[in-house]
Amino acid sequence: MKPAKRHNMVRNMIKQKYLYLMILPGFIIVLVFSYFPMYGVLIAFQDYNVAKGIWGSEWVGFKYFAEFFSNPLAVRTIKNTLLLGIYGLLWSFPAPIILALLLNELKHLKFKKFVQTVSYFPHFISTVIIVGMIKEFASLDGLFNKITGFFGMEAVQFMSEPAFFRTLFIGSGIWQGIGWGTILYLAALSGADPTLYDVASIDGANRWQKMKHISWPALIPTTVILFILSVGGILGTDFMKVMLMYNPGTYETADVIGTYVYRVGLEGGRFEYAAAVGLMLSVVSFLFVYATNRFSRKFSETSLW
Repeated sequence: MKPAKRHNMVRNMIKQKYLYLMILPGFIIVLVFSYFPMYGVLIAFQDYNVAKGIWGSEWVGFKYFAEFFSNPLAVRTIKNTLLLGIYGLLWSFPAPIILALLLNELKHLKFKKFVQTVSYFPHFISTVIIVGMIKEFASLDGLFNKITGFFGMEAVQFMSEPAFFRTLFIGSGIWQGIGWGTILYLAALSGADPTLYDVASIDGANRWQKMKHISWPALIPTTVILFILSVGGILGTDFMKVMLMYNPGTYETADVIGTYVYRVGLEGGRFEYAAAVGLMLSVVSFLFVYATNRFSRKFSETSLW
């Protein structure tokens, strides 16, 4: 860096010292809890021994990565993880966009606020309570069986049937997150020029046409950014929720990489194995984000970098 530029940077930092002091606590938290722990990733390449420590343990290279892929359960867990992530992206991602577009069309402000409040509320309920509600609704004498029984269907133990796990997992996720997810989209819609709607009305455009040609284009930049980030989370299935919902009877469709590694790696004390699989997931997730961002930058004007 040239001396003049360095001098200007230092002068700006001194001038804006209070702003830097405001971001300092957040920076320290990220540094301590997100960057310093990266040092522990080294055990993924070691036959880790707690007594010897990281630098004293034997290096084994990619042994645990190869072990994971050679495990017969690897195919099942990878398949379940990808399917939950992809189905979640296909169903959960568009839901807040649709709700935001519909709320934007409401003219009755009190009713609009009521709908927003009701849709936001599940977001503030803990995952433990959400899963408890699902189990009650899906029990033999629960709400779901009462509804199906009204149509003459037999009662089903939904939580013990592998075929229903993904539907319950993704459906409850949509219900819990749809309201909160609309916040960014409603903020983006508020940036649309109101005069465009007036001009469109004068030209005879109906609500669908105004939504298609004014509201949706205003959402595109926000939608692209959130989509890129969502693609990176395909492999990051909600571990806590899966753990609370699944049982040995639903392993066929519910056992994901995270739960498998928890059972084998952490409960079994094989920390290096858990670290290896976790590192692999992080790298693949980054590649997903990178590829999606590159694709977006090539075919649109919006990207993360």
